[in-house]
Amino acid sequence: QVQLQESGPGLVKPSQTLSLTCTVSGGSITTNYYYWSWIRQPPGKGLEWMGDIAFSGSTYYSPSLKSRTSISRDTSKNQFTLQLSSVTPEDTAVYYCARDPSRYYSGSPVYDYWGQGTQVTVSS
Repeated sequence: QVQLQESGPGLVKPSQTLSLTCTVSGGSITTNYYYWSWIRQPPGKGLEWMGDIAFSGSTYYSPSLKSRTSISRDTSKNQFTLQLSSVTPEDTAVYYCARDPSRYYSGSPVYDYWGQGTQVTVSS
């Protein structure tokens, strides 16, 4: 059973960098051909895909967030990390990490495992 767990600060000040880590258990983040994603949901809005890091280490970002987003990984800890710079109150959301087994084959995301989500509030 694969499990994902997000961790990081729940409150970030405007203009700072938000940093969240997803710890994966029950499966390796380097296993072919999974993609590991960050997704967020602002209050009252739908889910927004932010970006992926693939089994190979390649990264992919939402065009609307690309200039502020960085996803990296630590394979020794089986973790991947999201950094979002220059945050504003509009970045307040529940942030999820998830596994995508479909993207490599179809190009379309389908998520089979999710973390429970972590609330991040951007406020001074």
